[in-house]
Amino acid sequence: MANPFEHVAGQREPAVPMEPVVDPAGWYPDQITATETWRYVLNDAEIAEIDVAVAAVEERGFDIVDITRDDFPLPTFGEAIDSMRQELHEGVGFVQIRGMPVDRWTKAQSAAAYWGVGTYLGRALSQNANGDLLGHIKDLGGDYSDPITRGYLTNSRMGFHADQCDYVVLLCLQQARSGGASRIASSVTVYNEMLKQCPDLVPELIAPSHWTLHGEISPGEKPWYDLAVFNFHAGYFTAKGASSHIMKSQAVPGVPKYSAKRLEAFDKFREIAEQVSVRVEVLPGDINVLHNHVVLHSRDAFEDWPEAERKRHLYRLWLNDDAHARRMPSVFRENIQGIWVKGVTPHAQVDVVNEIS
Repeated sequence: MANPFEHVAGQREPAVPMEPVVDPAGWYPDQITATETWRYVLNDAEIAEIDVAVAAVEERGFDIVDITRDDFPLPTFGEAIDSMRQELHEGVGFVQIRGMPVDRWTKAQSAAAYWGVGTYLGRALSQNANGDLLGHIKDLGGDYSDPITRGYLTNSRMGFHADQCDYVVLLCLQQARSGGASRIASSVTVYNEMLKQCPDLVPELIAPSHWTLHGEISPGEKPWYDLAVFNFHAGYFTAKGASSHIMKSQAVPGVPKYSAKRLEAFDKFREIAEQVSVRVEVLPGDINVLHNHVVLHSRDAFEDWPEAERKRHLYRLWLNDDAHARRMPSVFRENIQGIWVKGVTPHAQVDVVNEIS
């Protein structure tokens, strides 16, 4: 079957605060469900290219964090990834790559293939205080209500949010027994709908809010930072999600308390994000690539398998694409550089099994 993926550039006009934003990433659910042009289905030749590249790095004994784009040649598929970048920046803001053969690969091979593909999009960032460059979305028994517990370590439903990077890249290895559906929403559309439905609340989200760092800081650093949900710079709109990172900040000592109107704005943001969101089917071997600055993501709560080897498991990469970065305020750029803690050496492990104590 022919690959349906096709990048079609949308319209963009200079973004101005308190005016509707016209951006290619300003879509509604029916526009996404009506087509699958955002899905790229790998063909046999492209899978063979990946197999050859994985075998080469295995033979050379590479740690996956040392794999560069030059070490992972993809003569055909690499060109397709470059076209996907166009879709991320000048299209709907996300793509899905379908068909990575994780069912016949070992975890180490899956990780190497995933990392190698990621090198075509950007550089990997540390995702937590442990220095993990390869993240694991897996229920390790975490309590999502805990101010310092990250949602990806639980089986809880997560609010719509954007990660601390240009692109979040997720590879599904195993699905849950039930639930856990992936959902996305256009932050451009959320802003435009708020402007229509409750314009008096929009200034609350253009003003800076407080974001917890979940305790993942170096000694002496402030445990939170300030950043607006809706940002405007050089004619471009960028956004983050009014999710748990904002609300958990209120339990951090020294963080100013939000006004009733600010809390109302957060509630409306979450309400509208739900209204304009779409569920995206994610099968084992699927890779979702999301442009964080215009696309929000979340997932439903899930029930997992009792056997440890069958648990829901996704790999995650946080990538920054410095050469193609969206225009944004400097404070925004400063706070999407991943999580780096002094004295911690970045690394990657192909699996994680320990429960949170």
